[in-house]
Amino acid sequence: MVKTIIIEDENPARDLIKHYLLTYKEIELLGEFADGFTGLKAIQDLKPDLVFLDIQMPKLTGFEMLELLDEMPTLIFTTAYDQFAIKAFELNAVDYLLKPYSKERFDMAVNKALERIARGTPAQQVKKLMDHVTETRDSLDRVVVKTGNKIKVLPIESIFYIESQDDYVMIYTNQGKFLKQQTMKSFEQQLDPSLFARIHRSYLVNIETITQLELYEKNSYVAVLSNGVKLKVSDSGYKALKSLMRF
Repeated sequence: MVKTIIIEDENPARDLIKHYLLTYKEIELLGEFADGFTGLKAIQDLKPDLVFLDIQMPKLTGFEMLELLDEMPTLIFTTAYDQFAIKAFELNAVDYLLKPYSKERFDMAVNKALERIARGTPAQQVKKLMDHVTETRDSLDRVVVKTGNKIKVLPIESIFYIESQDDYVMIYTNQGKFLKQQTMKSFEQQLDPSLFARIHRSYLVNIETITQLELYEKNSYVAVLSNGVKLKVSDSGYKALKSLMRF
């Protein structure tokens, strides 16, 4: 049996998927969930083979939820995105259902997903889609992180700085520090360049938290933040700060 869950905030949309699934005896529906928080926990606890995932949900979007997963199940996205945005799915060969969709279109997506599960194909397409979304979406206004069994939504203005740690970053905020599996480059692409500056290859800093620059040694500076932390500033970082802060 193919274990399946539905993560979709609209009840009629969940009912439609359940109705369409009645013709699939090989699919076992384990549950339905109306938001990303409960959906994420369900994926972690139930370990489904297949997930129907809405993208536009309150509290936590489908993409934000995927950023927090350690292992990716086979996914079929359900979305009301327009055709232009759908190109991202098609370019990365990811299964999707554009609302409103017919039983015929539903069957096409499900059969493709079942074949992928039977072959044991890894979810590389979803990883490519996530990279594409990261590169093309507008400036971030929040960052979602996982700490233990809890999910925290961090407003951008709460961030002091971000430190590079290979394929991870450590995010330092007024609520503590949080490790996230994401590259510094992707944050640099998404964060507002008028608010965040790459002051060093290891640091991306919220310039509103900088209280002063101190001379560290000849022609070398450290940035002093409002939380008392001092960070090295590279030559290129100093030029970036000079331009942004107009000193």
